[in-house]
Amino acid sequence: MKVLVTGGKGFIGSHLVNYLKAKGFWVRSVDVAEKSYLMTKEDQFIHGNLKDFHVALRATKDVNWVFNLAANMGGIGFITRVGADVMRDNALININVMEACVKNNVERVFFSSSACVYPVYKQEHEHSGALKEEDVVPANPDTFYGWEKLFTEKLMEAYKKDYGVSIRIARFHNIYGPYGTYKGGREKAPAALCRKVALAKDGDAIEIWGDGKQERSFLYIDDALDAIYKLMQSNYDEPLNIGSDRLISIDNLADIIIKISGKKLGKKYDLSKPQGVRSRNADLTLIKKVLGWQPKIPYEEGLAVTYRWIEKQVLEYA
Repeated sequence: MKVLVTGGKGFIGSHLVNYLKAKGFWVRSVDVAEKSYLMTKEDQFIHGNLKDFHVALRATKDVNWVFNLAANMGGIGFITRVGADVMRDNALININVMEACVKNNVERVFFSSSACVYPVYKQEHEHSGALKEEDVVPANPDTFYGWEKLFTEKLMEAYKKDYGVSIRIARFHNIYGPYGTYKGGREKAPAALCRKVALAKDGDAIEIWGDGKQERSFLYIDDALDAIYKLMQSNYDEPLNIGSDRLISIDNLADIIIKISGKKLGKKYDLSKPQGVRSRNADLTLIKKVLGWQPKIPYEEGLAVTYRWIEKQVLEYA
C-alpha cells in the first residue's frame, strides 16, 4: 500500500508520516517546507507547492491513498488576521489535490477539515453545548479559514458524487502535542502557553489572550493519529469530529501547564487580543458509534510531554 501525506513537514503531517511508516505503508510526503521539528521517515519527499497543479499531479501519482493535510493556517491570532491568503492558498491546494487524485485514479482521499466550520450562533455563550456534525448548517463560520474548510468539504462531496472518489473527512478540534509550531505567530493556544510558561521566571505573570474564560477542547496528537487511521480504514464517508469532549477554559489550561512547570506564576489578561468564539467543544457521539474510538490521553499527560519538549526548545534556542 502506497500513500501520500500532503503537508508532511507540518505538525500533524510529520507525526502521521512516521505513524504510517510504523504501520508498514510506503509513504511519500510533499510540502513547501523542507524540514520539520520531528525527524520524518518517509520513503520519498517532494519539495513543492501544491498550488501548482503539476506538483499535485506528480505527488499523487502511483499512490493508493492520499492524506491531505496541506494548508496555510495558524492559531487564533493568524486566522483572525489573514483572510484572502488563507482562502486563496487553501482553495487552490485542495482543488488541485482532488483533481490530481481523479487523474491518477487514487482510491481514497482524506481531508483535514476543522471545528472552525461550525456556526458562530452555536458557540456564543459559555458551556454552549458540544457540537454535533449536523450542527454545521445553517452555515456561519467565524473565520475565512472556516469558510474555506466548509467549501472543501462540499468540494469533496461533489467529487464523490461526480467521479466516484472515496472520501474521508475529519473535523479536527485543536490537535496539540510536541514537535509543533510554538512561536512566530502561527502557534495555537497550548503551544503558546507552554512557551510563555517556559520563558517565565518564578514570580512572573504570563499573558492570557482575552479574559481566559473562553472554552475549548483539545486532543493529543497520538489520539488523533489513531482516529485518522480508523477513519481511513472504515466505510464512513461523511464528516466526522475528531477531538476531545473535555471542555476546558484557557485559564484552566494555563493552570495545568503552570503546575507541570513547577513554577509559581501569575496571570494577566489582554482583552485587546483575539479570542475567537466563546465556547467550542466536540460531540463524540457519532465517532464512538461509527469507529468505536474515543480519546485516551488526558490533558495532564499530553500537556506534560508537550511542555517538556517546548521547554527544551526554548532553553536551547533562547
